[in-house]
Amino acid sequence: MTADLKERVLDASVQLIDEAGLGGLSMREVARRAGVSHQAPYHHFEDKAAIVAALVERGFTMLAEQMEAAERAGPPAERMRRVGRAYVDFALEQPVYFRLMFRPELSDPSRFPAADAAGGRAFAVLVRLVGGIAGAGASPSRKDALVSMHWSLVHGLATLLLDGPLAAELGAGVTRGQHVDDVLTLFLDR
Repeated sequence: MTADLKERVLDASVQLIDEAGLGGLSMREVARRAGVSHQAPYHHFEDKAAIVAALVERGFTMLAEQMEAAERAGPPAERMRRVGRAYVDFALEQPVYFRLMFRPELSDPSRFPAADAAGGRAFAVLVRLVGGIAGAGASPSRKDALVSMHWSLVHGLATLLLDGPLAAELGAGVTRGQHVDDVLTLFLDR
C-alpha cells in the first residue's frame, strides 16, 4: 500500500466515524470505502486502535500548524487571541478529529508515541505564548496555572460551540465567530 493509499484509509476512517460514530469504525468498511482489499489496511495499521492513533496524530499536527501560523507575529496578547481563535476554529472545522484528540483512552502514548508527540507540539505553542505573557520572573507554578487557564478557556469554548448549548444558541457563521473574538478579547484584556 502506498502512502496515498494509507491516506485514503485515514480519510475513509474520518468519513466513517463522522457518519457512524467511533463504534461504527470497522477495518472491512474502511477498506471498502478506501477502495482497497479488506486486508490492505493491515499493511499499515495493526488494528482499529492504530487507525485512531494515526487520526489523533494527524489532528494534533493540523492543530499545531494552525496555532503556529497564528502565533508568528505581533504583541503577545494579540498572538494569544489569534492562537485561541485558531484552536476554536480547528474544533469547529474538524469536529471528528477534535473529538478523538482529547480522549486519552483512544491513543495509548506507550503504544503510539507519534500521536503523543504531535499533541506535545500543539501544547508547546501555548506554553511559549504564556511564557511571553507571564514574563521571565513568573514562577513555574504561575506559568502552569496560566497555561491551564488559557487552555481551559479555548477548549471549553470550542466544546460549548461544537456540542454544547452555544452550538444551538449561536449557530454558525459571523455570530459565532464574533462571539469567539469577543470572549477571547475580553479575557485577554482583563
